[in-house]
Parts: sequence; C-alpha cells; structure tokens
Amino acid sequence: MKPVDPRRCLAVVAIELSPGTTGVATGAVVSVNVSAARTVDYQGKAVTTGIFKTPVEGRVPLRGVNLRGDEQADREVHGGAVRAVYAYAEEDYQWWHEQRGEALPPGKFGENLTLRGIDVSGALIGERWRIGSAELRVTSPRVPCYKLAMAMDDPHFVREFAQALRPGTYLAVYEEGDVASGDPVEIVHRPNHSLTVEEMARIFLFERDRLGEMLRAPELPSHWREWVLEQTASHS
Repeated sequence: MKPVDPRRCLAVVAIELSPGTTGVATGAVVSVNVSAARTVDYQGKAVTTGIFKTPVEGRVPLRGVNLRGDEQADREVHGGAVRAVYAYAEEDYQWWHEQRGEALPPGKFGENLTLRGIDVSGALIGERWRIGSAELRVTSPRVPCYKLAMAMDDPHFVREFAQALRPGTYLAVYEEGDVASGDPVEIVHRPNHSLTVEEMARIFLFERDRLGEMLRAPELPSHWREWVLEQTASHS
C-alpha cells in the first residue's frame, strides 16, 4: 500500500503542549459524519465512493477500521487500519468560506470528525487523542484525489486543496469506543519529534527533496516509510 499522488460545540481554549503531556482538553467535536458507499456518475464514469458524509446524532461506536454506519469504498486509499477515521477542522472550514465565498456543511470534505479548537493539520504524526471513550492516533495527511473534486463539484479543487496545505488528518483506532458531537478532544500523547501532518503534506506534495525528513518520525506508518525508502534509494 503506497501513498497516492495527487453547530454545535463546547467552548475551548488551545494549550501549547510539550512532548509526553497527557490529558489536556484542547478541542471538541462539532459533528460526527458518516455515509454509506454509493455509486454516482462522474465525467461519464460510474464511481463508487463514501465521500458524501452527513452529520449523525447520538453516540456512534468506533470499532475496527470505521465508525458504525460509515462505509469506505476503497480501503487502499481512503480507509483501512491507518486511515480508519478522517478529521477536519472547523477553523479550516471558516478559511475556505472566506476563500470561496460559500458556507460548507460539516462532512463536505468527506471527514468523519469535524473538530474545533485543536490544530488538526498541526498535529504530530503519532500524536494520540482521546475523544469520547475512544482513543485515536494521528497517522498521515489527506492526499487529495478526484473524489474530493467530485464532492466539491469543482474539477480544479484537487490542486486548490493541495496548495492550501490544510490537509486534515487520518487517524487510526488506538482504542475502540464511541464518539458524539460535543465530546471534548484531549491530547493524551505527543511524540518527541517535529513532523506534523501539514509538514508531511508539504514534503510529499511540493518538496520531495526533503523526503528523508519523514523518517525521523518513528511513528510514520509502515507503508509511508517503505515508500520513502524506495524513493530516496532510487535518487541516491
């Protein structure tokens, strides 16, 4: 498995944390979003996707590789153990609103968790969050593909999203549980390195001469590590 090329909330206060700091509430869940996979017509082709997510009420079990009621059409690129959940920040929604002049509903980016008050793209690879009774681990940035352009009804949005460097993050299920709108988000572990989700996206998308820097993060998912080693070996 290789990387693929290219309103409701609790009031919160963000706190700067040092490595190893645990149990500090820094954010909250705005909405939990799920969707069944469905097949749609896109540019004359039938495309099966689970990107069209909408908010759901109540507590939602998080087991294995997904939330109850959420389907991942292609687990090679948008699901599986290291991409079980996708999170995006409400603050980034606000930024897109300013850029595009349109309000976008939670789930529009295909995220399972719309969050507020936590620096989603600034999270460290391997950082762990307690949300509800579940614990999740930050694994990698979202690399945009044509399905995001399809969801936004804008064929140019893949490039626009990449250039914005507001990727959101994929999460692995570290401890199963359930989550709901209004749950606090606690950072329970921060690893001792400096590779953030945003910086990983920057390196992958625009600065591949820096690929080796990703290897400094011990928590880098194995398929990313293998790909980086292949790329750096071929250019050495």
